[in-house]
Amino acid sequence: MSLAKVAGHAESAVLAEAGQSKPVRLSPTGNPLIPAVTNDPLDPLNWSFIKKYTCIVIACFAYCLMTYFTTAPVPAFTQFEVQFQTTYNKTNWTFAIPCLGLAIGPLLTSSLAETYGRRIVLIVSTAVAVLASGCASLNDISLSGYMAARFFQGLGAGPSANIGLTIINDLSFEHERGFRVGLWAMAANVGTVLGAVETHYPREIMLGYESQIERSESSDGGYSPGIKRTKQLGLMRFQAIPGVRHPKSWDAILEFCKLWTYPNISISVCVYVFFQYWWICSIMTMEPLAYSSHRVEIQGLLFIGLIVGIVFAEVFCSGRLSDWIVARLARKNDERRVPEMRLWLGYPAALVASIGLIIWSISVERNWHWMTGQVAFFLYAAGTQVGNTVLSTYIVDNYPEYAMEIIMFYSVVINMSAFINPWFIDLWVEQSGWAWTFSAQGIICTLGLIPGYALLHKYGPRMRKPLKLVMLANQ
Repeated sequence: MSLAKVAGHAESAVLAEAGQSKPVRLSPTGNPLIPAVTNDPLDPLNWSFIKKYTCIVIACFAYCLMTYFTTAPVPAFTQFEVQFQTTYNKTNWTFAIPCLGLAIGPLLTSSLAETYGRRIVLIVSTAVAVLASGCASLNDISLSGYMAARFFQGLGAGPSANIGLTIINDLSFEHERGFRVGLWAMAANVGTVLGAVETHYPREIMLGYESQIERSESSDGGYSPGIKRTKQLGLMRFQAIPGVRHPKSWDAILEFCKLWTYPNISISVCVYVFFQYWWICSIMTMEPLAYSSHRVEIQGLLFIGLIVGIVFAEVFCSGRLSDWIVARLARKNDERRVPEMRLWLGYPAALVASIGLIIWSISVERNWHWMTGQVAFFLYAAGTQVGNTVLSTYIVDNYPEYAMEIIMFYSVVINMSAFINPWFIDLWVEQSGWAWTFSAQGIICTLGLIPGYALLHKYGPRMRKPLKLVMLANQ
């Protein structure tokens, strides 16, 4: 019998025969740690605080790259009109095109990251994004050439979304997930750096190894399972990682299609993406037109309200608060955690974001003081940041062992929505005006999110079913 199969069955039998019980490590609330942890010093869950947060920071920085590449040129949209001799509506397409790349990137790289590791895929994909950025800044580039370069920017930056969150999931216990996923969600909007790490670990095999074989003296803390893992793999490894599943290159596409049949995932993602997140694309692409009387530098500074709202929400009322709420609700539920406990913060987040959208739209149409718009940006960004953390932790809590596949699905849907939005938002504002357009979006945000979360709260546990992936069926 293989070690991978032994992991699921042999541990309790071996311990019973030996008349021993394996020491159980507990969380701060006194419950057994989830996921199950080995005694292996190379297990990412056993790494030091500094080592873990170094990897988390790098993963978050990589995710920052994704949004930065997409949004950095936005304040110059009015200048693009002149440079490319085109309309503002067509200029908006240069925001949509990289979002298409962001959607395709995770589909192409999810299987590769499972087989060859997170680090090498991030290094190569980031190199593609950096090269494309250089091409996008060439003198006398045409509009079509610029859009092609922007597509490859997105294609290279896209894998940082699903791979970055998978790294954080590799390093985190269940009770830590809310705060760390919140950092990851915040990273999408507030910075730009690149990085790459390796945390892929053959957990099933190592748990099975611990249940059968006594420790032997070796240089890695008493372990000699004959399998290289995590820090032993080297910086630039192009071979398949031993001891983990090796999906086919097209399995990610099949899994994306299959995940639509899991309502806890598909409903929650679509509710957040199309009722709350979608409108940040409207704000980002239309902000230069809303403040067209200001210089480009001033238009860029007027995004500060969004950044402050994101950081404030994450520091004071997002990830850690989510973990605290779940821990408190679990104590009232015989210490049983359910993913739906994550959704409670989604209700106020929807209301706050809606208020921000409505205030901003009226301030633009009536030419109110610019500070009013900054307050509105703060409210919308704070609500959206909390909503992003709620959604990300909820879908991962449903199937934490499949974080890569779940976030791949989320990344494709959210970036396809960002690809669609710029094609119609300018026409919507032109036809209906600023106040009616964005007030309608605020109303949609409230009337869509709150019933959606209520539906998941009531029926989520019944709708949840075991996740059967294509890649596992093919092995």
